[in-house]
Amino acid sequence: MDIKELTKGLSAEERKALMEELSKAEQQEQVDRREAYEKMRGDFIADVKSKVVELADVTKAFRNWLDGEAKEFYNIMREYGHLRNDGQLGFSICEGNFKLEVKSNKVKSFDERANVAADRLMEYLNRFISGSTKGVDDPMYQLAMSLLERNRQGDFDYKSISKLYELEEKFDGEYKAIMDLFRESNVVQRTAINYYFHLRDDKNVWHRIEPSFCRM
Repeated sequence: MDIKELTKGLSAEERKALMEELSKAEQQEQVDRREAYEKMRGDFIADVKSKVVELADVTKAFRNWLDGEAKEFYNIMREYGHLRNDGQLGFSICEGNFKLEVKSNKVKSFDERANVAADRLMEYLNRFISGSTKGVDDPMYQLAMSLLERNRQGDFDYKSISKLYELEEKFDGEYKAIMDLFRESNVVQRTAINYYFHLRDDKNVWHRIEPSFCRM
């Protein structure tokens, strides 16, 4: 309805009261829309969080279960002489249209000096943000802290620590000294075990099952 028609015949005070009422109604409508959006957003993220945490727990439990079962089966294979040599760690099992491959590879790991380096780096970063106007929101601080996260075995990730090396020019000599300590600690060889799953289709072609968002 045209506002002029709506206020036609009204006194100045009545027009003012009507305009105030319409303004309040519009403001309330905006509040209602915002609250509806925020509720929808909250419900959505709560659902996603619930499902992804549940999925992560199931995946972790499956990995722990598979580690134990594979190790037990490996010991049985070794007992019955079904390994090519004593040093063999990987093996493959095929049953029907399903195949499981267990592969091992040597990877570099960090010794106890990395823990010292990590402690020193966290102290350094805390001092760094004390002089930054952005505090913990400083992107350099957030990046460095994210790269200090450990994997499921409690070890530092070599690729993440390597990215810390690339930040040396952003900081001072103390930071470089901490990175040198990380480099010195990166001398231990450990064995990484990985699992691969395959299904064979009706054309006798094997397809890898990859339970990962990156592969879907």
